[in-house]
Amino acid sequence: MSPAKPPERRVLLVRHAHAGDRTTWRGDDSLRPLSDKGWRQAEGIAAQLAGERVDRVVSSSSLRCVQTLEPLARANGVRVEEDERLLEGADPAEALELLESADGTWAACSHGDIIPGVLELLGSAGARIGGQMTWPKASTWLLEGDDGAGGFARASYLPPP
Repeated sequence: MSPAKPPERRVLLVRHAHAGDRTTWRGDDSLRPLSDKGWRQAEGIAAQLAGERVDRVVSSSSLRCVQTLEPLARANGVRVEEDERLLEGADPAEALELLESADGTWAACSHGDIIPGVLELLGSAGARIGGQMTWPKASTWLLEGDDGAGGFARASYLPPP
C-alpha cells in the first residue's frame, strides 16, 4: 500500500473588482462599494470559477473585497469571512501565513499591495510563478501546494473575466 498523498491546497487569490475612483469617494475608504462594473466583474469571477468547489471564502474587511467574493460564496453555499491580514497596508508575510493555513480550496480577496507582496514571497521561497507578474482588478492568482509542508509550490494567473 502506498502512502496517502497529502491533501492539495488551493487558494484563489482575487484582487477586488472595480470600486470607482478613490479620490472622488467622500467616505471612509474601507466602505467604498463596488461600482456597477465591479458587480459585473464579481459575477464574472463567480462564473469563471464555477468549476471550483470552494470550501472557504476569506476577505479583507474592505467592503469592495467582501462584495467581490459574495457571488462566489453564494454559489458555494458558504459565507464571506473577514480577516484583517488581507487588508490594504497589511504585512504580506502575515497574509501569506493565513493563505498557507488553507485546507482544501479557499478563495481570498485582497488588494493591489498585498497580492504582489505575496507573489514575491512565494517566488523567493522557490514557488513556480506562471505568467506575467500582474494583478489588475478582478484578476485571480491560483496558488497550489501539495507537498504537505504548508507552502505553495506554484502560482498561476487567471485574467479578469
